[in-house]
Amino acid sequence: MPELAAYAIHPAQSRGRCHEEAAPQGRSEFQRDRDRIIHSTAFRRLEYKTQVFVNHEGDLFRTRLTHSLEVAQIARSIARGLRLNEDLVEAIALAHDLGHTPFGHAGQEALNSCMKNYGGFEHNLQSLRVVDVLEERYAAFDGLNLCYETREGILKHCSRKNARALGELGERFLRKRQPSLEAQLCNLADEIAYNNHDVDDGLRSGLISLEQLLEVGIFSRHWQAVKKQYPALMERRLIHETVRRMINTLASDVTRQSLKNIRQISPRSPDAVRTTGPMISFSPSTREEQQQLKQVLRLRLYQHYRVARMSGKAKRIISSLFHAFMEDVKLLPPQFQEKAAYDKARTICDYIAGMTDRYAMREHQRLFAVEERWS
Repeated sequence: MPELAAYAIHPAQSRGRCHEEAAPQGRSEFQRDRDRIIHSTAFRRLEYKTQVFVNHEGDLFRTRLTHSLEVAQIARSIARGLRLNEDLVEAIALAHDLGHTPFGHAGQEALNSCMKNYGGFEHNLQSLRVVDVLEERYAAFDGLNLCYETREGILKHCSRKNARALGELGERFLRKRQPSLEAQLCNLADEIAYNNHDVDDGLRSGLISLEQLLEVGIFSRHWQAVKKQYPALMERRLIHETVRRMINTLASDVTRQSLKNIRQISPRSPDAVRTTGPMISFSPSTREEQQQLKQVLRLRLYQHYRVARMSGKAKRIISSLFHAFMEDVKLLPPQFQEKAAYDKARTICDYIAGMTDRYAMREHQRLFAVEERWS
C-alpha cells in the first residue's frame, strides 16, 4: 500500500468516537469501523433489499449488498491511485446504504411521504441513525460508535434544518464546507457502480435493449471495440466485457482528473481540503458521457412500466404498514411497542426502514391477507 498523502485522513489524526474506547490492537481505527459495519445486522439485511429489481425476481440481479461491495471495490482502487486512506474509503462505501428502505427508492419515497408531518425520511440520515443509534450489539453504547470521519462520509446530503441538530457533524452543511477526499471519492464511486451495473441488470432483465444503449457514446464506443477485438464472442460475454471496460475508463478518468485538481489546489492537510471546492471529479467530457448514460437509464429502465408497477406495489405496501401501525401500535413486535411510547412515528419508521423486501411483503400479508384458516 502506498504511503498516505498529506491530504489523506490519517488514522492517528481522527477526530475520534462519540464514546471513548481503547485503541484497537493489530488494526487501525478505520479497519475497526469497517469490521463493525460488516458484522452489523443492517449490513446483512442489505442482501435482501432492492437495488432496482426486487430480490425474488431473479438471483443474478444486484441487491444493496452486492452494490455496496462493488462501490467499495471501485473506491479502494481509485483511493490507492490518489494515496488516500483505503480503509476509511472501504468503511464509508460499505455503510453508505445501511439506511435504505425495502424496495429501493420507491420505498424511500413512500416512507418520506408517510413521515412528512413527523420530520420526514431520508436514507442518508437513516444510515447515520443506524450506526449511531439503532444497532444493538455492544454493551457500552448504542450503535457502532464509528469514527467521526466514517460518519461524515456516510452523511452525503443533509438539509440545514437537520444539520443544526447534528452538532459538529452538521457544521459543514451550515458552513458550506467539503467533506474529506475519501468521502468525496465514495460519492463518485457510488455513481460509477450503480450506473454501469444497472446497464448489466437492465439488459439481463430485457427492460432495456442493446439498441437503446448503443445510442450512448461511452457504451457504444466500448461495445464496438470489444466486438472488433473478439468478433466471435457470445453476446453475454460481450456485455460483461463492455461494462468492465466502461468501469475501468471511468475509474481511470476520476483518478487522472482528481490528481490534476489536487495538484492545482495543493491542499497540505485534510483540514485544507474542507475549505476548498470539491476535488474528486470526472473530467468535463467524461461527466457529459455519464450524464447521457444516466438519462437513458432513467428514461428506458427506471421509468419502464414494469418497474413502475413494482414501485407502485412497493409504495402501497410501505404506506399500508405505516398507517396500520400508527392506528394500533399493538401490531408492532414487543420491543418496538416499548420504543413507540416515546416516539411513535419515528419508531414505526425505523421498523419499516429496517425491513428486507420479502419481510415487508410477509408483514403486509400477515396484517391484511384474509385466509380461510388462521395461522
